[in-house]
Order: sequence, then structure tokens, then C-alpha cells
Amino acid sequence: MPQKGARRPRTHLALMLVNTVTYTFPPERADDVAEILRELRAASQGEPGCVRFEVCRGNDDPSVFVLYETWRDAAALEAHYASEHFARLGINGIRPLALTRAALLATPIA
Repeated sequence: MPQKGARRPRTHLALMLVNTVTYTFPPERADDVAEILRELRAASQGEPGCVRFEVCRGNDDPSVFVLYETWRDAAALEAHYASEHFARLGINGIRPLALTRAALLATPIA
């Protein structure tokens, strides 16, 4: 039994990163945003460090979207941020249309 306060060995999960981003858009732009996000998801899923990339749309409020991304490690997420499709579809595509944006970067617990 490990001693209280002892560090646990790192597992492969500890290296992975989960990035969630919640956006709210003007209702009249939500369908346009959905198309942009479909393209972003497809391009991101093709990245070697992408484990999972899901785009969800609110059931009660279809102008709210949640991106749920899992990346192999920090280098994979940085490569995503440096990609052409992230700049075009994320930074210059959906972000200017967003009314709100809240992001959470997290590490899975073992």
C-alpha cells in the first residue's frame, strides 16, 4: 500500500490532455457554425496526435456547442494549434462569430 502523500507512477493517461471548449453563437449563425465545426472535426481527427475530437450541439439550446478533444500529449495539442485548419476554421472561422467561449484543459486521473 502506498504511503500517504506518495506520488503515484505516471501512466500513459497522465500524458494525455483533454480539452473542452464551450461556445455560444447567435442563433441565426448556429447552422453555419455547425458546418464549420464539422470540417474542423474531420481535419482534426486526421492529425496523428488526436485521440478523439467530438463536436456536440446543445439539445435545449442549439446555439451552444461543446468541443470535446483528447490529445496524445501536449506536443500533439500544440501541433493542432499550429495547423492550417485550426487557424482557418477555429481562430478565423468560429471564434469571431462566438458570443461566449469557455475552455478547460485537463489531464485524466488514473
